[in-house]
Amino acid sequence: MALQGNLRDFSATEILQLLGTQRKTGCLTLEEGGQKAVIYVLDGRVVSTRAPGLTRDDPLLAFLRTAHRLSDEQCQGILTIQRESGRDFEDLLLNGRYLDAEELASFIERQILDGLMQLTRWERGTYRFDPHERWTQPPLVRLSIEGLLMEAARRADEQKRYRAAFPDPNQVLGVRDLPDPDVALSEEEREIFGIIDGRHTLDEVVAAAPLSEYETYEALQRMVEAGWLEPVGRRAPGPARPAVEAPPVTQAEPRRWVRELTVAVALVLGVALLRVGAHTLHSLSPARGADVYAAAQIRDLRLALDLYRREQGVYPARLEDLPPAHWIPAGRLHIPGHQVRYSLGRGGADYRLELTPAP
Repeated sequence: MALQGNLRDFSATEILQLLGTQRKTGCLTLEEGGQKAVIYVLDGRVVSTRAPGLTRDDPLLAFLRTAHRLSDEQCQGILTIQRESGRDFEDLLLNGRYLDAEELASFIERQILDGLMQLTRWERGTYRFDPHERWTQPPLVRLSIEGLLMEAARRADEQKRYRAAFPDPNQVLGVRDLPDPDVALSEEEREIFGIIDGRHTLDEVVAAAPLSEYETYEALQRMVEAGWLEPVGRRAPGPARPAVEAPPVTQAEPRRWVRELTVAVALVLGVALLRVGAHTLHSLSPARGADVYAAAQIRDLRLALDLYRREQGVYPARLEDLPPAHWIPAGRLHIPGHQVRYSLGRGGADYRLELTPAP
């Protein structure tokens, strides 16, 4: 029998907590003001927030385009194949070798969390849980509802701080100072450095960044607090930005100003790194010395560790404890060409994660 009601009586958070506690399997459908969202759960864990198949408004498709992981041409090709075959989007991505299973799982986790932040704010509308409607694909992720809700709540609090720090979307940010060569930059920070040029507004930077809106503001806040970025003025709003359906920046055809600035910043950072000396290059942290793939995996490891701590109260004794808790696939613990060293701090309250070249 389906469970249904009004979001004014029970919030989305309360309903999800109930599904997690009772280890339910099925599909939760939420509707508010013409918007509709689905959350598929398996044994009380979230496995997807998109409908099987593929539509143009698929949230995972939108997220991959925002992250500049799929070009317009790739999206059109996938949509065409799906119409002819009826296969699911995730199946097409894997079998078409657009992404491997581990990378796709990472994007799905980010997309689910980003969407859940929006859904937990819905205060009106309806909900319906149908235990007979099941996720039909082999699940690539199995995410703890409690952990997701805790992270969504943390992000909601942080988002308020970001809005206070960046109240004007027409504010222009510029580079105040480049980081010292020995400072470890996250992948998000490196992406942002390739966009900031003192000419484009905050709104334009958020639109150009290959990150979700929250991830972009999070990186910007860290960089401002570190003294690397600063407001340099304000530009009056120009013509309205293209609608969401318009082609985004893709990996194949990035915006000209982004490409040119990326090259300039890369040259400056390269000169700075040369000052450190060749002997230090072998001991660089993952975000500085490792390739983009390794840096992305380290970022995913840190996210999995933080989510594990929010669920268990302490960090895991070993990295091998993460896959059984379904926070990250076992294959993501190993990075080709590198050694991952993990050590737990006293009382499990902190940890040390290092990436070194394989001997």
